Amino acid sequence: QLGSLAQSEQLELIASRFIDDRGQPTAHYPENPNGSPAAIAALTNEDGRVLISMPHPERIIRTVQHSWHPPSWTTDEGPWLRLFRNARVALG
Repeated sequence: QLGSLAQSEQLELIASRFIDDRGQPTAHYPENPNGSPAAIAALTNEDGRVLISMPHPERIIRTVQHSWHPPSWTTDEGPWLRLFRNARVALG
C-alpha cells in the first residue's frame, strides 16, 4: 500500500527532487517535466535498497546524449554518470 506524501516525508523516503536554477524544489516545467507533486523525482523504501526514479538517468550518462549542454562540458561524461559512481562508492 502506498503511503501519503506526509508519510513519505516523515520516513525520509524521498530520494531526490526536481529543482530549479536556485536549487529549490519545483513543480514547474521544464525543471519538473512530469509535474510531480512536491517535486518528487525518486523514492526509496525504508531500508534504502530499492529506488524508483522518474528521470531515468541510465539513459543519459554521456554528454552527446543531451539535447543541449553548455560548452563547459568538455568530457564525454554527462552529469548523470555521477549518480552511478556515487552509488558504487556508497555501496562499497
